[in-house]
Amino acid sequence: MKIAKIYGYLKKDLAMVEESLNNVIQAEHPVLRDTSTHLLKAGGKRIRPVFVVLAGQMGNYDLERVRKVAVALELIHMATLVHDDVIDDASLRRGEPTIKSLYDNRVAMYTGDYILARALEEITSIKQPNVHRLLAKTIVEVSVGEIEQIKDKYNWNQNLRNYLRRIKRKTALLIATSCELGGLVSGLHEQEAKKLYQYGYYIGMSYQIIDDILDFTSTEEELGKPVGNDLLQGNITLPVLFAMENADFRQLLQKTFHNPSNVDKEDMNNLIVSLKRSDAVERSYQLSEIYLQKALKSVSNLPDNKAKRTLEDIAKYIGKRRS
Repeated sequence: MKIAKIYGYLKKDLAMVEESLNNVIQAEHPVLRDTSTHLLKAGGKRIRPVFVVLAGQMGNYDLERVRKVAVALELIHMATLVHDDVIDDASLRRGEPTIKSLYDNRVAMYTGDYILARALEEITSIKQPNVHRLLAKTIVEVSVGEIEQIKDKYNWNQNLRNYLRRIKRKTALLIATSCELGGLVSGLHEQEAKKLYQYGYYIGMSYQIIDDILDFTSTEEELGKPVGNDLLQGNITLPVLFAMENADFRQLLQKTFHNPSNVDKEDMNNLIVSLKRSDAVERSYQLSEIYLQKALKSVSNLPDNKAKRTLEDIAKYIGKRRS
């Protein structure tokens, strides 16, 4: 079963969000219009809008208000992807050429800036200062995370705390903010909205850990990019951290990346095989499961309704994800 089936009943509302995304990114300048449209059409799970909508249905659901928040959060996510591709010198995303590969770094950076500006413009109609404070704080933290990720590239001396802080800023914060903002614009008390934030944070941590596992266990066709691409870019993810506890693997890793710009494909394949033979993948899934259980606990005391049950079902689905 695909995750979209879990929230299939939201199809109409999510279609309106998608239509709004397409309308909002249209620019007068043809290059910005083309690059933004290309990025949008490349697809994606739109998981942040899903969480905004579900959190909104925990309160007094107003689709117009929720839609604006959902569009803003997805646009912020899209902007970070464009910037990420420049930093990582990535030519493919989801199997499609990146903006930087179709144009150049400058066009990609300005496209990301444009999309971010449209996100902020979209949410100005929400007259709740706490909404804007949370969104601004989240963008600041995401930006700090990008800088920290650059600093930590090919740093083999990282620890678990470094990694968890990085994926918090990379993934969990935007999902957590999506959940809390959906609740806040739907009239939930801040205490209830904060429980949704905690749910989103734990879900985001688990989701990213599993993504990092799949970077080694999936195929290039499934990933839309080379297997082990994060490691090729110098990003040390959880499976690598666990595998590096073995001295032989650590030695092989450092030998393979002695010259990061000229990593041999066969050596990279040998490294991935070595990682998969260790207990790194299983231990990574175990940590993911701990976060999922915390996510379920976060919403356990919220009123029981269809939206809450869907949030619980999404958590359970993520825990079983193997592709």
